[in-house]
Amino acid sequence: MPTTATGIVAYGTYVPYWRLDRAAIAATLGVPAGKGTRAVASYDQDSTTLGVEAGRIAMAARPDANPPDAIYFATASPAYHEKTNATAIHAALSLRPGAGAYDFTGAVRSGHGAMQAGMDAAAAGRSALVITADVRTGLPGGPDETTGGDGAGAFWFGQGPDVIAEPIGSASTSEEFLDRWRLPGSRVAQVWEERFGEYALVPLAEAAITEAFKVAGITADAVDHLLVSGTHARAAGRVAKSVGARPEALAADTVTPIIGNSGTAQASLALAAVLDRAEAGQVIMTVSVADGADVVIWRTTDQIATYATRRRTTVAAQIATGRSDLPYATFLTWRGILDREPPRRPDPDRLGAPVALRRESWKFGFSASRCTACGTRHLPPARVCLRCRVTDQMVPEVLADVPGTIATFTVDRLSYSPSPPVLAAVIDFDGGGRLQCELTDADPTKLAVGDRVEMTFRRLFTSAGIHNYFWKARPVTPTGAEEEN
Repeated sequence: MPTTATGIVAYGTYVPYWRLDRAAIAATLGVPAGKGTRAVASYDQDSTTLGVEAGRIAMAARPDANPPDAIYFATASPAYHEKTNATAIHAALSLRPGAGAYDFTGAVRSGHGAMQAGMDAAAAGRSALVITADVRTGLPGGPDETTGGDGAGAFWFGQGPDVIAEPIGSASTSEEFLDRWRLPGSRVAQVWEERFGEYALVPLAEAAITEAFKVAGITADAVDHLLVSGTHARAAGRVAKSVGARPEALAADTVTPIIGNSGTAQASLALAAVLDRAEAGQVIMTVSVADGADVVIWRTTDQIATYATRRRTTVAAQIATGRSDLPYATFLTWRGILDREPPRRPDPDRLGAPVALRRESWKFGFSASRCTACGTRHLPPARVCLRCRVTDQMVPEVLADVPGTIATFTVDRLSYSPSPPVLAAVIDFDGGGRLQCELTDADPTKLAVGDRVEMTFRRLFTSAGIHNYFWKARPVTPTGAEEEN
């Protein structure tokens, strides 16, 4: 009897709009900072909002499929402790209440833990959406700041004919040692002397690689793409050379050198970039070196070719649309390292939990309502139709993925913003409905009435320890879906 394929059925990534040129760090601090740029989450983003964007792209590739049975969210930089962050992602993706939402937080290795949980769920006949995201920071001029990068990846695991890559072998090793750590409440991590981390990590990785090859029944010559991730660059480099893969397989990670090391999300972003250009029947080996080692060997299926027609965007397209003129002082302010003079106005009121619960479908899921009597769409959702005045004859409509057009906009240079000026616009949505909202990831000198926009999940502000999440609009960027990588 033929076996049912189990593995990745869809994936998505999110690379933030902003980039920090490392030359700006060197010019300000007078220290070597390397070349190129690193990806930077904006002031209105955190690991939760990054994860939502990656998850939306993954789910857009299978619009007619049953939604995931569970969501697993991994990050080393959670927006909340004690409170589950995955529930906000669950709500923003408009998943059914019966789908579980769970966090894997606190360590870079949590990323692989969530991936393994997703693979196990798929093997048991349940689908799972695994999201990894990180906002990486460090002391000014330090390696975590200069080599880090922000981003998110999402992988949907399941069974059936849509599987584009299936695991054919895996192995893990673990050992307790103090290589990298961060105490609760600390902003930055501490790292032991670099040679010690290399001494502890490399043997663990080599043992896991040997075992994974044995389980898969292949040798290093069969590997088409080798991806070695980890915050210890020196150890990762040694591990990559020790695998024995062909030289052309060693250059598989095209993401980290461009946007920086995204920690928990590094392996996901690198794997997604390889899948963007992979062919059927290719072997991809991922090696995660963090507090031990985790190895997964994947083989792409014939479905990888058709997936290119269904994906919304590619990693390369997201990288290409970034803006690299972020001032270093602004970056430090967004990270909370540079404490600037606050605005001379009252702090915003904190979000009320009962109000947020009552408006969850609108606030998180961006769900409007449409009158069944006359067809008028209402944003926010309403009980009474503004046109025909009938009551309680509405059906919900999720507009998070519905594009719109700028009807009018204003550039406000007086209102306070961590990224001035404030851009506000009136958006007319395709299919009806109008909303006034803030624009983000936009150049005010290039905006025009008639520009196309799409919605993005953001953090409006944080007050009294509560994050106020909602949606903003951003200019539509090229998808890159038609590219051949």
